[in-house]
This record gives sequence, C-alpha cells and structure tokens, in this order.
Amino acid sequence: MQMQAETADHGKDDQQGNDSATVLSNLPVIQENATTLNDLVDISCRKYRNLPAIGMALEEPLTYKAFHERILAIAAHLRDLGVKPGGRVALLGENSHNWGTVYLAVVRLGASTVPIFPDLPEADVHHILGEMQCDIIFLTQRQIEKIYDLKKQLKHVITLDDYRDDTGLISLQTFSGFLAEALATYGEQARDEQLDFPPVNKDDLASILYTSGTSGFSKAVMLSHANLCANAHSASGVIQIVPGWVFLSVLPISHTYEFTVGFLLPLLKGCRIVYAGKTPTPAVLQKICEREQPHVMLVVPLIIEKIFKKRVAPAVEKSKMLTFFCRFSMSRKMIYRKIGAKLLAFFGNRLEVMGIGGAALNPEVELFLRDASFPFIVGYGLTEAAPLLAGGPHGDTTICLGSTGKPVPNVEIRIDDPHPETGIGEIVARGPNVMQGYLNDPEATKDSFTEDGWLKTGDLGRLDDAGNLLIKGRSKSVIVLSNGENVYPEAIEHKVNAYPFVVESLVVENRGMLEAWVYPDYEFIDSKTSGQNRTQRHQYIAGLLEEMRTALNEQLSTSSRLSRVLERREPFVKTATHKIKRYLYSADNMHV
Repeated sequence: MQMQAETADHGKDDQQGNDSATVLSNLPVIQENATTLNDLVDISCRKYRNLPAIGMALEEPLTYKAFHERILAIAAHLRDLGVKPGGRVALLGENSHNWGTVYLAVVRLGASTVPIFPDLPEADVHHILGEMQCDIIFLTQRQIEKIYDLKKQLKHVITLDDYRDDTGLISLQTFSGFLAEALATYGEQARDEQLDFPPVNKDDLASILYTSGTSGFSKAVMLSHANLCANAHSASGVIQIVPGWVFLSVLPISHTYEFTVGFLLPLLKGCRIVYAGKTPTPAVLQKICEREQPHVMLVVPLIIEKIFKKRVAPAVEKSKMLTFFCRFSMSRKMIYRKIGAKLLAFFGNRLEVMGIGGAALNPEVELFLRDASFPFIVGYGLTEAAPLLAGGPHGDTTICLGSTGKPVPNVEIRIDDPHPETGIGEIVARGPNVMQGYLNDPEATKDSFTEDGWLKTGDLGRLDDAGNLLIKGRSKSVIVLSNGENVYPEAIEHKVNAYPFVVESLVVENRGMLEAWVYPDYEFIDSKTSGQNRTQRHQYIAGLLEEMRTALNEQLSTSSRLSRVLERREPFVKTATHKIKRYLYSADNMHV
C-alpha cells in the first residue's frame, strides 16, 4: 500500500471544526468549486473564521478572520500604490505568513504575482524583474543585495521580515509598517467586508512562474485562478482532510508544489499552516514538530532519503543480528516498524501523511517506508500543471512500489507512442489545472502541447493494469547506445545513491560507454579515514568507487554496465526541487 495512516484521536479537532464551520447565510453557492482564489479564500475565511489559519512555528497564529482582514486591507493599500488589474508584483523571499498574505492581496486586484525562487542568483533575479517590469517587490533580508542595482526600476521595496537597511543603497519599508498603514486606512472596512474590488474572472492570470527545469532555458509559465483552484480541489480528493489539521511547511512556497498542496489546500479545508522560519535541520525540525505536532508535511525525496541514509541504514548495519534478520521479509517489517514508530515520534507523533514529490524517490527508501508503515504518498507533477498530476489516493491498496499512484481527480493521463514491448512512452496530460501557456512565447507554448491539446510533460513512463503511473525518466536524458538499446540513467543513479558514502550522482555516456560521476559524503569519508593523509584518503575513495562499480555491474544488464565511476568534488547544480540540471553536464565538459 502506498500510504498507511496511523490511527489518531481527532475528536477535539472534529468538534472544533464543526463548531467553527457554520456557513453564513450569504455564502456563495460556489462553495465546493470555487474557480478564483478570491472566492476560495472568501469562502474558507467565512466558514472557518474562528479557527487558526496561518503563522510561524512556535508563535501565535492568525485566525481565518484576521488573515482575511489583512488580505483585504493590503489589497486596498496596494491599489492606492497603483496596482491595477493586469499589473504585476514580485515576491522574493523565504516562507512566511506575510508572503502568503501579500500573494492573496495582489490577486484580489486582478493583478498577477511573480514568485521568485529565493535561491536564484542575482543575474536571474535581474532578468525576471526586468522582463516582468515589476516596480513593487516584497522580499527578505537575505535577498536585498540582489536588487541594489535595480533601485531606479523599483518604486516600492517592502521587507517581509521587517529588515531595515542601513547602507543607504536603497529605500525600504518594513512589512509591519506597510500593514499598519493598510489597517489604519482600511481596517474597519476590511473587518466588515465592505471593500469593493474589480471583478476577477477564473481565466485571469494569477501567477507567472519561471521554471528551473533539468533541460535548461527557463520559461515563464502562466497559471490562472482556475488552474490553481482546480488543482487544490484535485489535491483534496487524494486524502480526507479534517479542519484543524496542522500543515508544517518546509519547502519554498514560491514553487507550485508547496504553494498549491501546502498553502491553498490547507486553506481550502480549514487547516492551520505553520512555517518553520529557519532551515529545517534535524535539530530545528525536531523542536518544531515536538511543539506543533503536524498532521501533514510536504518534502522532496532528498529530505527523507537523508534521514534513511543517516539514521535508519547505519542503525541496521551496526548490528549483525539486525542485518541478518533484515534479509527476510517478515522480520524486516517488524524491525522497520519499530524504526518507523521512532520516526513518527520525531515528527510529533500525529503525522497523517507525508507528501513526497518534486523528484523521483529512491526505491530502497520507498520499500523501507512501506515496511515501516510510515504514512506517505508519492506525488508527480510539473509547474505547467499547477502542479499535481498523479498521487495516491490514500488507502488504495493497488498502488504498486515505484509508482506515483493514480491520476488525481479531474486530471487525465495517457502514454503517447508507447513502446510495443515495454509500454513506455511520453506522459501527456490534460485537465483544468494545465497552464495557459508560456508568456510571450507562442512557439514554445505550441511545442508543449499535442495536436489534440494534451500537455507534453517531457517525462517517459507507463501505466500498469491498475492505472498506476510509473515514471522512467526524462525523455531528453535517455541514453541511446550504439546497439539501439535505451538506458534510463535515473534508474542506475538510484542504485548508486543508495550507497551510504554517496550524496548524489549522475550517469552519462562517454564514447559509447556509461560512466557515473559521484559526489561523495565527505563526512562519511572523514569518519572512516581519520588520521590518514590526503593520498590515503583519495586511495580509500577510489577503492570504494571501484567496489561499488563491480557490485553494481552484477545487478545491471550487460549494456547498462558502468565502465568507470569517478569522484566529483563539488555538488551538482540543481533545480528548486533538488533535481540535477542535467543539461549542464556531459562527459566532454565535466571535470574532477
């Protein structure tokens, strides 16, 4: 089973949700199928007005009523600053409730948000802000240096974390000050919902997001209100969510995965969103989870794989007895369930589901999660689909290992040009969540759709007899050998990455042969080579890599075997969801 939920007592949550979920008599009929973000928020903030809605970890959250008042007041204040329907406002910062408040205030006016991934370099930020012609930006202290050279373009710079710049290089306003001005002028009207805003239609543009794909050349994806609302409703069909549940947010909200499933979905269902506010190191995460006891978390595979490699695998390998018993299915499950119980305790003992997406999950780690009865769902999607295409549903016992489950409600998936023997072909999709296209790029937009209007994902996969989607890799990353055989490098990389001394790897073709480049876990290396000189360390690493190559080749088909495995001494450049940007690397330009 793809996900197994732990039993929990939700009596208090259920009662609280029921007590606070009385719908006002004037609530729109569109309660269950809001097609604009404004309607979605209005409905939820009336329905759950007294429930906690959003806030930072370990701090008092805003109620839905207070959250709504802030959104309306800030929208009116932004209108005074010249934000109009069709306008654009940039968001460049780490996660916070202020980020989400501004986003919903901007779209209230019929304007578009331009969420910028906070880890982007300065040159990319300049390109996006220049192309979008934004003159208002909300950002955080960590991002200030990226915009110093743009002070002539930017009329208003508001710091979401109340940072005050003392360099004199740019004029800033704190969010607290901005909010105080908005509430002073419009607070009373916002409380009484007496502010009038321009009508917003479902097909109006809500977000312009720049992709950071593995194949290069970022494009500006246009997502409408209807796209995002439809996907939030689809996500709500994957698992039954109870009002009052806590969603702990650790992934960038500027990415659609976290925005739709970790922001819109909980707001839609009357849940509370908690932002970590700090880098989620194990120590920070443990403290937050102990206090907030989340019901739902979204992570990329890298996070859960690190936990497995750093905590689970070593615990088993240190014990000869555990290693022996883990060879057998029944005893392995008993051992893993005890470890799984400790893992659940780490996350606060109330976790109902951990959504894993953004990249492929290592099969060995997925097997552990299943055997451990850990509550998880693997999801699949892309920015152009707002983003969710497949995942779950919760409790479906036909979901097979290695798949991303079934297409989510209201989304159709098919395989184009499948191979006659393997059934593998390009994954294409359609649904109300699929983008309007790429901004100012009609050619790329046309190329991204089939002639009959389905979105081309660029991913290869197949559907099994139960309707599960199994992804094999990017179509552009498939290696076609001289004998005509297709090799999916991601499958080999999963095997390489399972080794405890490997952080990440990339398999490439070099003169008709396959080779793997490995970025080692130097903490692991240090622990094994303490007291050795540099030459001895290099010899140790080379020996590990060669032993791994020999062992792996026994598991691989003849044509997929590795000719050599080489050490890479710095991490690979990755996308927002930690996928390696493969287009930057080839055997010709990679160096040790």
